[in-house]
Amino acid sequence: MKRTNSTIATEHPSWMTYVLLAAGIYNLAWGGWVVLRPMDLFDLTGIDRPLYPGIWQCVGMIVGVYGIGYAIAATDPYRHWPIVLVGFLGKSFGPIGMAYQFLVLAPGTTGRLPLQWGWVNVTNDLIWWLPFAVILYQTFKFWNAPARASEPESPSRLNELFRSQHGTTIAELSRQHPLLVVFLRHSGCTFCREALQDLREQRSRIEAEGTRIVLVHMGDDESSRSFFEAYDLGDVDRISDPECRLYRAYELGRGRIGQLFGLSVFWRGFMCAILNRHGVGKLDGDGFQMPGAFLVRDNEIVNAFRHRTAASRPDYCSVADPTVRSAPVESSSS
Repeated sequence: MKRTNSTIATEHPSWMTYVLLAAGIYNLAWGGWVVLRPMDLFDLTGIDRPLYPGIWQCVGMIVGVYGIGYAIAATDPYRHWPIVLVGFLGKSFGPIGMAYQFLVLAPGTTGRLPLQWGWVNVTNDLIWWLPFAVILYQTFKFWNAPARASEPESPSRLNELFRSQHGTTIAELSRQHPLLVVFLRHSGCTFCREALQDLREQRSRIEAEGTRIVLVHMGDDESSRSFFEAYDLGDVDRISDPECRLYRAYELGRGRIGQLFGLSVFWRGFMCAILNRHGVGKLDGDGFQMPGAFLVRDNEIVNAFRHRTAASRPDYCSVADPTVRSAPVESSSS
């Protein structure tokens, strides 16, 4: 279950408050300057004063209103993220418009702003891009996170609680056969789809060694049934874990920026989604949740593959090798 909005203030890094307060103060100061002294910027940059300065003063009023919005957002950035988003869009379109007129209008053309006006974009827009983008990224990550248990939970205990669509638990199944327990990313992720395709292709070899497959996913089991059936895995035991309790118990955390959006991840994602035609879908679950694969026997983890990036691609046959007797491997890479 994802976090839900409430009247309780959210916890956020203090730097977000400082950034938004600084943006609010700057906007109010700049907007007030334009309203009270509308001709200054034209005089400083050496262009003709406008015939209707009231229009330019309206721009100053709008910028000042943004300043009030940023001050409000500073009290709780995660809750007031729409204000930050609107501000980020405005700070993106301003430089785009400036660049467009520089590219389209030749020097000396009537209506072409002087190069000095680019400093307005620097102070009004460009210096705020990175902090605003990080605030929006962290906001999405915060609201997309499932509710957290107050105390750490052991995998062996949760293996006894969670049941598959067939009514059996990981603990029960692992006492009958070695289990390859595969934790998937959300169903819209192209790497999740690639993983299911790999499992379909490797299933016969895995089961020939006496190991059974169990899938753990974040979606609703009933609505996800057709998704797994599309990969001929509809009969495989699968466990719905929307709150990611099993994921956390198996020490699968939420990915960092580099693990989810690194260049190698983007390249693998392009190959997987476009060249290999796995495609992508809508977000269904925690988009930051990292996947993994584990060999479980007698309710104990005996082998583990914890993805270093979302694009890591395990050899499931190796992870599922029932002859493994060693302690868990902390992580592997593709």
